[in-house]
Amino acid sequence: MKPLIHDLLANPLSGEQIEQRSLAIIDQEAPPHAFTQEQWPVVRRMVHTTADFSLLDMVRFSPDAIDAACQALRSGAPIYADSNMIRSGLSLARLQKVCPTYRAESILCHVADADIADQARQARLPRSLFAVRKAEKQLRGGIAVFGNAPVALLELNRLIQETGLRPALVIGMPVGFVHVVESKQELMEMGVPCITIEGRRGGSPLAVSVIHALCELAVLSAEC
Repeated sequence: MKPLIHDLLANPLSGEQIEQRSLAIIDQEAPPHAFTQEQWPVVRRMVHTTADFSLLDMVRFSPDAIDAACQALRSGAPIYADSNMIRSGLSLARLQKVCPTYRAESILCHVADADIADQARQARLPRSLFAVRKAEKQLRGGIAVFGNAPVALLELNRLIQETGLRPALVIGMPVGFVHVVESKQELMEMGVPCITIEGRRGGSPLAVSVIHALCELAVLSAEC
């Protein structure tokens, strides 16, 4: 039996070519949908990340999400991540194509900070809640990215309601079974620019894919 890799070696495709072929397949096989021309590249990137077209029934955009995202990225707005997985997964090179001032320090994640661990232990509450509180200043006009912790999203929702905090964009995609559905539903009622997935699904890879797709949109819209 001949190993399948020999077919690729005989007909080479670069990583970029494979990605473009994958996106073309998604365009070809996608069922009818109501996403706009600006929204579809984001959803397509999410499908590319998961190989799952059922996401098309779950992704939700606020009307101003794409414009707000592009403006925030072009201005170099700080990015708050609810997990270090998101922080590690975000491509600094992609961000710098949109705004050269982006640095590693522009992407914040406090969930592993020692003071946050102490507060969570004393309060017997998740660290993600206190991590959001610590980032409140940067979240004013910043980009909030949630792919893991629904409690963190609930706390952000509270800050929006009770303190007037207004992020430039919220990507609300925590995953799981407890507080997940409610946190996303509440986010969609906050009146802030947001992109979310209804139901229990989500995850850090999806949240990262959204930022990367938005980076591409921000570059293209700046060139027009």
